[in-house]
Amino acid sequence: MRASSWSYAEDFVTEPEAAARARERGEKLGATPIGTGTGAALQTLAAAARATSVVEVGTGAGVSGLWLLSGMPARGVLTTIDVSAEHQSAAREAYAEAGVAPHRLRIICGNALTVLPRLTDSAYDMVLVDGHKPDYPVYVEQALRLLRPGGVLAIDNMLWHDKVADPVARDEATTIVRDLGKSLRDDPTLRVALLPVGDGLLTVVTPD
Repeated sequence: MRASSWSYAEDFVTEPEAAARARERGEKLGATPIGTGTGAALQTLAAAARATSVVEVGTGAGVSGLWLLSGMPARGVLTTIDVSAEHQSAAREAYAEAGVAPHRLRIICGNALTVLPRLTDSAYDMVLVDGHKPDYPVYVEQALRLLRPGGVLAIDNMLWHDKVADPVARDEATTIVRDLGKSLRDDPTLRVALLPVGDGLLTVVTPD
């Protein structure tokens, strides 16, 4: 894809003001936010799935959560997990600015490796994974357990700074992300697509 086409696609949907302000806070905190193209894709996936119950691994400064919530119905609840209380404080500010009602949020400060196993099997419509890359395989294993039949899994950074497509790149994070993508692609029970938005968004639909 040409850089001009990628940029056009990234900016095709206008980012809401609250998300743009959350992005600025995230960049200052070092909590790299998802791109606008990725946010728009998440919004669309949440809307298509009619997702009323979503889990997010990696709250950051709230950018991805705002996009997810904008695609969910008004009764939808976002459970968002992050190990950083500072990040979640910034996210709370973003949710408040956007007018998100408190009852639509379940904000959990903790390690997702510990939190995810405590969540209920088959109880969620959608899961977004955007956390510590070496832990991606465990996050995904848990996400597949949490999703209802026909649920949607979205995994960010699956092109990992253009390294995944480069066979010479063999660092730990790249290898983990590359192998995870291939294992999901090769699972005959899953429907998988790798979207070239942001840093690569892998989308998975579980069996009905």
